[in-house]
Amino acid sequence: MKTYLKDTEATEQFGARLWAELPPKCLIFLHGELGAGKTTLVRGLLRAAGYTGAVKSPTYTLVEEYTIGGRKIFHFDLYRIADPEELEWIGIRDYFDQDCLCFIEWPDMGKGFLPDPDRIINLVADGSGRSVTIRSSTQG
Repeated sequence: MKTYLKDTEATEQFGARLWAELPPKCLIFLHGELGAGKTTLVRGLLRAAGYTGAVKSPTYTLVEEYTIGGRKIFHFDLYRIADPEELEWIGIRDYFDQDCLCFIEWPDMGKGFLPDPDRIINLVADGSGRSVTIRSSTQG
């Protein structure tokens, strides 16, 4: 499914729709260049879930954790990973063993240490907005 999102608000609304559609346990890879809207999309999902605090990119912290209504959401950013083996050191598998949503920005940085995703979302700057493509891992 490919969609054009005209601005930040449309990107957050797309994230909100994801909240209603994703199963309670789901691994989502987020692809897109810097500034493509990956964190904006996650912010929209969190707002739809009822989170009212600040939503920041986990670029420096590696992971941000949210618990909303008993559901856990983890937002990873692997941009600064020097070696995929670092994921073992932080216990990445422990995150995936939980019933939670896991969003991973820059998943290519974790090749060999990440399981296959349930969904893949690609965001590409397109004029003043962005194009987003989402697919299930079961789709070719």
